Amino acid sequence: MARVAIWGGLALLVLVPLAIAASSPLQASRNAAYVVASLAGVAALGLLTLQPLLARGRMPDIAPPQQRKWHQRLGASLLILVGLHVGGLYLTSPPDALDALLLVSPTPFSVYGVVGMWAILATALLAATWRRLRLPPRVWRAVHTCLAILIVAATIIHAVQIEGTMGWYSKLALCATAAVSLAWVLWRRYGQGR
Repeated sequence: MARVAIWGGLALLVLVPLAIAASSPLQASRNAAYVVASLAGVAALGLLTLQPLLARGRMPDIAPPQQRKWHQRLGASLLILVGLHVGGLYLTSPPDALDALLLVSPTPFSVYGVVGMWAILATALLAATWRRLRLPPRVWRAVHTCLAILIVAATIIHAVQIEGTMGWYSKLALCATAAVSLAWVLWRRYGQGR
């Protein structure tokens, strides 16, 4: 019963904010590229809750090796979602997107979004090359953990500052669970020496 509650809660956590964003009245006046961009951003935020749990093998009913594979798959999904988010925003307004990417945008949330994006790209690049670079696993894990903290922190600040299609409470729930998920995994890993 507890496992059903966990999986049901996680599904609702990801799907309800997507439904709220998709049905937002603000979407009616937006073009398709913007709608895809906004929904991709919401979905990416939802995946940030799952990633730490999968990385540490804390999801129920999935064997640890499978959890690592799902962690990698969701990491690739995050890359795709970020690409859709940035690409859709670029198609909607190239000057605004370029200002954000060049860190000269007057909107503070843009800076945090770009920092989160670069941290995700750096994580993907390191994940693909750490063996070829002959990084010791301990070094790779430390770098990956630092990047994960940066990704979650920057994304939360980015999301909280945006007044857009996400419902306020669903946005806070996603941000809070992403932060709690990462903090809990870090505490289990480092606070208890596991």
